[in-house]
Amino acid sequence: MVLPTRYRERVLERSGGRVIVTVDRDQCLLLYPLPDWEEIERRLMSLPSLHPQARRLQRLMVGHATDLELDGHGRLLLPPELREFAHLERLGMLIGQGNRCELWDETRWYERRDLWLEDEAAVTGLTAELDSLSL
Repeated sequence: MVLPTRYRERVLERSGGRVIVTVDRDQCLLLYPLPDWEEIERRLMSLPSLHPQARRLQRLMVGHATDLELDGHGRLLLPPELREFAHLERLGMLIGQGNRCELWDETRWYERRDLWLEDEAAVTGLTAELDSLSL
């Protein structure tokens, strides 16, 4: 996978080209510059390990976290198990999400996006946090 220039520059600046790639419950991959991941990992591991949902999240995200480094051309070599998890075949979609990127199989991304748009049209109420957000 080749990281686009706009993301590559941030990763090089923030972490010298080191990223952590892990799994997400939506069956995509999450890419974090190393310092951002270290903060996420600290938060995840501070959750109560006896709580079943917290433990599942720790197992998924921390358990699958893989340390990778950009090569001189801005490429990342994704391990087969991560590619398989995200159903990455040929084409992928890299979606910027603030301090991280999501890597999706292109077909799966468009299917999920369309589903989210349909769901959003059916929603009539927002949570208090979203209701107060001004975009």
